[in-house]
Amino acid sequence: MTTMERDREEATRMMYGWHQSGWGPGEWIVMVVAMLLFWSVVVVGVVMAVRYFRAPDTSTSDGLPAAEEALRTRFARGEIDEEEYKRRMSVLRGEA
Repeated sequence: MTTMERDREEATRMMYGWHQSGWGPGEWIVMVVAMLLFWSVVVVGVVMAVRYFRAPDTSTSDGLPAAEEALRTRFARGEIDEEEYKRRMSVLRGEA
């Protein structure tokens, strides 16, 4: 074997020998699990950030804002009359 052939063989082993680490298929399993874990952490982090920075939900189950729901409840119980209800509702909605 000539020096040139030996150099070429050595260069080939250096360049393409990275996949011969001795792990066998285990290294692919580790890489797949690591990537799934990485992207899971990224997705969970984005979801948590969106939930944290999103404006708080101030509506009740029927879609009315909590203040309007409280006013409607007080009117239904008879604690305030119709005139007071309309006046306060217009203030809440910015119509006054």
